Amino acid sequence: MNQYEVTVHPSGEGFPRDQELAWRLAELAADPAEVTDAVAEMVINRVIDNAAVAVASLGRSPVVVARDQADAHPAGPGGAGATVFGQPASRRVAPEWAAWANGTAVRELDYHDTYLAAEYSHPGDNIPPLVAVAQHAGRDGAALVRAIAVGYEVQVDLATAICLHAHKIDHVAHLGPSVAAGLGTLLGAPVGTTYQAIGQALHTTTATRQSRKGAISSWKAFAPAHAGKAAIEAFDRALRGEGAPAPIWEGEDGVIAWLLDGPDARYTVRLPGPGEPRDAILRTYTKEHSAEYQAQALIDLARKLRDRVPDTDRVQSIVIHTSHHTHHVIGTGAGDPQKLDPHASRETLDHSIMYIVAVALQDGRWHHVDSYRPERAQRPDTVALWHKITTVEDPEWTRRYHDPDPDRRAFGGRVVITLDDGTVITDELAVADAHPAGARPFARPDYVAKFRTLAEGVVSAAEQDRFLGLVARLPELGPDELDGLTVVADLVELPTGAAGLF
Repeated sequence: MNQYEVTVHPSGEGFPRDQELAWRLAELAADPAEVTDAVAEMVINRVIDNAAVAVASLGRSPVVVARDQADAHPAGPGGAGATVFGQPASRRVAPEWAAWANGTAVRELDYHDTYLAAEYSHPGDNIPPLVAVAQHAGRDGAALVRAIAVGYEVQVDLATAICLHAHKIDHVAHLGPSVAAGLGTLLGAPVGTTYQAIGQALHTTTATRQSRKGAISSWKAFAPAHAGKAAIEAFDRALRGEGAPAPIWEGEDGVIAWLLDGPDARYTVRLPGPGEPRDAILRTYTKEHSAEYQAQALIDLARKLRDRVPDTDRVQSIVIHTSHHTHHVIGTGAGDPQKLDPHASRETLDHSIMYIVAVALQDGRWHHVDSYRPERAQRPDTVALWHKITTVEDPEWTRRYHDPDPDRRAFGGRVVITLDDGTVITDELAVADAHPAGARPFARPDYVAKFRTLAEGVVSAAEQDRFLGLVARLPELGPDELDGLTVVADLVELPTGAAGLF
């Protein structure tokens, strides 16, 4: 791995373009490094994972809206177009709109993969735009696997080095550049072209974190899809010879100087050198439960504690000792009254660890639909328990969250339950059971089981088998086979929504 110091440079300094972070990422995208078997295997797993959560969300409002918008934009003369989850492969739309529809479907349930370091990310968001362009441009499976590996690498490396949330910038600001880099790999583009696309993608996908604060709306699902769509459009402009603001990160009026740590900031970004494997995908992890990632271990812990707390009416208080992030983003440290509101949106509830622990403790399980139903959230005994739960930041859990060794990072916490007779029940869990270091790390059978569970009643067994058989051969697929990476919802009629402009 190479280490690069990234800092602000005044315009008059004459900062060389080949030392800019955007140029280094474009060089990484252009390097013909081989994909290892382990990386290819994990890419397949995450394509399955994305398809699983996408088909489970096809009837939800944001996904219906995004699909309707995509259907209004058929493929143009520049390529074959791309497929949309739920629809037959013969139905093609413009690739940027397929990325929009499919990216929204993948993100809607907050149920696919994650990487947590200095910044948070859902690197599986790279997959929909890269698949869409691969289908449109006639690339093969091997090229797509390489592109996905590069997209993951760039997003993970940026998230490891550069914190966005401390400055209230949404994490998709790392996604636009990572998709653009992946597109450079997919299309075999010159370094200069990918460099311009990366700069444009960053410039057009930087927004505030209000999308994840207070009354969280459906934009949380749209945000990464917008980043993928914007990156495709940026690459189209770059291919046509158009440029980007530069230096986009290091300029005196750039992202670092005015949106992040300021003119004196210094970040160390580590990137693979020439020929080194792009294996960052192996440091990421998916979700067993449909909720914010920091809730994963605490759901598992609450399920285990249920046998020790058979009557939750006797609970006097529950205190969750956890990391700064969990406390301030999904805990009481956020200061969001909406996180305690029984009438809150699903998007808000999946960012309320108080609600999540209450339901998991009472039910002994977590379900992507049932656990969020309004009647579940408004049940009086649940509301009473929910409002007895608080979080506190524990410096040790914060330290473990940011441990430089990914094998030692911890995203859980310690739960202290006090009953009405003074009995105290306590336990802790560092990582979710499905985490690579957890009790039951996810492997191919788990991804397949997740897909079959979420596809039940939406996708026939024959169509499930067809998709799983095809994706298992992803690195060997020819260009004419990539349209099979969609999944047809052949057991239901897909709804349409209200009319819009298109």
